Amino acid sequence: MQQIFERDVLIVLHDVARLLRTRFDQRARARGMTRAQWVILKRLSRQPGMSQNELAGICEVEPISIGRLVDRLEARGLVERRPDPTDRRVNRLHLLPAAQPIVDEITSYRDTLLEEILEGLDERARTALVDALLHIKNKLTSDGFDLPRLKAAGE
Repeated sequence: MQQIFERDVLIVLHDVARLLRTRFDQRARARGMTRAQWVILKRLSRQPGMSQNELAGICEVEPISIGRLVDRLEARGLVERRPDPTDRRVNRLHLLPAAQPIVDEITSYRDTLLEEILEGLDERARTALVDALLHIKNKLTSDGFDLPRLKAAGE
């Protein structure tokens, strides 16, 4: 029975995602931060000027939660809110120079962890892995995904 669970793709995907989150939680916590704060810093390094609502959607949390996280990052001098030039109700988030060393550390840790976990897989296997994961992601995000059928099946 144990072997069935070890080969169940949904269980394996869930376990891998959980273990990756745990590793990043541990590393961020060792730096006095949270993984959620790291996610915000990394996102803003890629997409400066996002609103808190946009970040909340990406992070799959409520805007109030993002607001609190941004408050802490702002207090540490890592992020600043700037008024949106076209909508005075919206603030745009931007990294401050003090955030760059942390973003660099996140990137370095990500790269190191990726190499560590993919060690032993040749380039063809790595490509196949990414292709398979993208296929699954595309299926789950497509308009044709049959959510009502899954609900009827008790999922």
